[in-house]
Amino acid sequence: MRQWTTLMDGINSLQLSTVPQPTELKDDEVLVKIDRVALNHRDAKIINGDFKDSYPTPSNPLIPASDASGTIVQVSNSLAAAGKWQKGDRVLSLMRPTHLTGPTTAEHAASGIGIPGPGVLTEYRVFPADGIVAVPDYMSLDEACTLPTAATTAWMALNWDREIGRPRRGKGVVVLLLGTGGVSITGLQQAKALGLTVIITSSSAAKLQRASQLGADYTINYKTTPDWATEVLRITAGKGADIIFETGGPATMEQSIRCVAAGGNINAIGVLSGTTDQESGADQAIALSLIRKNATLKGINVGPKDRTEEMIKAVYEPFEVHPIVDRVFGFDEAREALNYLYGGSHLGKVIIQV
Repeated sequence: MRQWTTLMDGINSLQLSTVPQPTELKDDEVLVKIDRVALNHRDAKIINGDFKDSYPTPSNPLIPASDASGTIVQVSNSLAAAGKWQKGDRVLSLMRPTHLTGPTTAEHAASGIGIPGPGVLTEYRVFPADGIVAVPDYMSLDEACTLPTAATTAWMALNWDREIGRPRRGKGVVVLLLGTGGVSITGLQQAKALGLTVIITSSSAAKLQRASQLGADYTINYKTTPDWATEVLRITAGKGADIIFETGGPATMEQSIRCVAAGGNINAIGVLSGTTDQESGADQAIALSLIRKNATLKGINVGPKDRTEEMIKAVYEPFEVHPIVDRVFGFDEAREALNYLYGGSHLGKVIIQV
């Protein structure tokens, strides 16, 4: 079988190699033919070595990427006897196969695929039986591979403080999405399926037009309206946003705090503006502003398996939501796909067909 590997030394240094296909399975394992891989900014950052402070350069080449959909081609004898999975079942991966429920622990993080463990940019991969989820019947494999990270992260941002089975619903809940990346666009689709009110920002008029077509109630061009927090407050008659997808980082945090509603949640999902903001000095006032508003600033980094399954049952299956795929690349075009993702011109997910 073929697989892509990295030594975390850059996208253009990715190596394509041929290795033996796995044949032996443990009692709790299945072999999956990987059909599609969805790329995340996390994957590009890992390959470019941006996470070397947390994960040192691997001594052996690492298979990147964490999000895949595929078809089971082999099931262990014990699983076959139990009827848990069967050949031909369509499944999707989980970024942390051992994270089945509850908060993330160090043990869960250690099971991560794409880093520190081998990823899914390969033709075949062995998974633990509990570390995969069934693909909804109506959904294509192109669409399904987008669910493990972007969709689950969006779902957690919307509902991390809610009991399983009781997601937020209704237009009285205002969601602010910063940017039009994978998590924000997925969050837009999920929020509208639940009837929430959505405000979304971008510097691209074309992307904002597309977001409106997908159901966004309000759009803000932060290039022409740099003080977008004031615009959010105007739209909401001074209330602010109940839930904010904070994907920008330090350069946008001050405005996010300014326009969050009392008792609202700011979900720190990304740092696309960088990891520091030398200009605003906003960090000095963050704690006091959060206290005054009784708001919560929470880091969101995917979620457990039971939340992914909840998301599928609450939004995707009943409403037959179709995730937005921007572009599909061939397996031999992995470098081109990652460079395209890194360029930031996409709206929706970038997919590799294996």
